Amino acid sequence: MSSIQQTNGLPAASDAANDLEARIRRKLTRQRFMHLIGADLTTITAGRVEAELAMAEQHQQQRGFAHGGLIATMADLVAGFAAVTLVPDDFGVVTSDLKISYLNPGVGQKLKAIGWVLKAGRRLHFCEAEVWCDDLLIAKASATMAVIEPAP
Repeated sequence: MSSIQQTNGLPAASDAANDLEARIRRKLTRQRFMHLIGADLTTITAGRVEAELAMAEQHQQQRGFAHGGLIATMADLVAGFAAVTLVPDDFGVVTSDLKISYLNPGVGQKLKAIGWVLKAGRRLHFCEAEVWCDDLLIAKASATMAVIEPAP
């Protein structure tokens, strides 16, 4: 008997989740800036993505806090990839608008960003993200992601 479980001739939900994660991880190979800063996606599900980054000196601003640009990048990364999980494989997503509110300084060992899609549309996806430093919420963001269709 196959290890792939089927219900009514359809693949099990875990197969779809594995396919989604594989598809997103394949797209991550071209996400060079994410790799440059040392971020990694830790959770990938339909409409929700999480990423982590181990804080180091190169991530800090002059007072030793996580740099605001890094925090915005983490929020943008997870909101964008949350949107990517809901578009066909040959489509893309780009940030149309990003609004971030900094709530606390980022002082700690690890940044964790969580992004999710509030509403997915045909051309625009409305997303939110939170960025945490250790156990403290340091930023909240809202983003509009534009869906890019493949060239004809």
